[in-house]
Amino acid sequence: MRTVLVIGIGAGDPEMITLQAVRALNRVDVIMVLDKGKESRPLVELREEICRRHLRDRPYRIVEVPDPRRPRRSDGLSMAEYEAAVRDWHVKRAEALETVLLDDVAEDGCAAFLVVGDPSLYDSTIRVVRNILDRGNVEFGWEVVPGITSLQALTARHRIPLNGIGEPVAITTGRRLSADAELPDGTTAVMLDDALACQAIDDPEVRIYWGANIGTPEEVLREGPLTEVIGEIADARAELRERTGWVMDTYLLRRG
Repeated sequence: MRTVLVIGIGAGDPEMITLQAVRALNRVDVIMVLDKGKESRPLVELREEICRRHLRDRPYRIVEVPDPRRPRRSDGLSMAEYEAAVRDWHVKRAEALETVLLDDVAEDGCAAFLVVGDPSLYDSTIRVVRNILDRGNVEFGWEVVPGITSLQALTARHRIPLNGIGEPVAITTGRRLSADAELPDGTTAVMLDDALACQAIDDPEVRIYWGANIGTPEEVLREGPLTEVIGEIADARAELRERTGWVMDTYLLRRG
């Protein structure tokens, strides 16, 4: 029976990969990569570099699969329409990857998804794998190998703990942040924020710890009172996108 591995590969540095993930990689015959076009090319190259460094004398193939277009709230969809569109996107991904499993992976072979960060945190791969199984056209066993998240990498770079003493942590998206009138107590970790929604927060007590393209040669970090450094962060973000063609950033907000 085929095996599918969902392997977390860390936030961007090819050395930010666990020994467990390296062992898993060295079981793999086919690595499936969803190609989102020019903007995602650096992430495809990251996966290729990880394979070059960590696969030991084992023949393998990388199969790139064009990724169906992902729906976005900027398309003018309501929340219900957006959620339905995302579920449909998962189905289209499952259909494309099911074809690869049937055509490119032997019946006793091992295929893998290399997930940037950790597969459990704002990533659809686990849902897509379950969708493939539910379709019933291909049978396989599967495992998930955890990875270092962008939040772990961010706090390490800023040399801070994720939480204050006895305080909660909320993990949310830029879209959700913009919809909330007040920050929750404790630390708010914000991901998937193309619009830099924190610009709308006018509170001198809020401090930001921001990082973009963490673990890559293009890494940029900023921290300080939000109202004082947000302009610098917006400029750094725009310059990074102009220079490299892509930005993956995350940040923490906390008062005091």
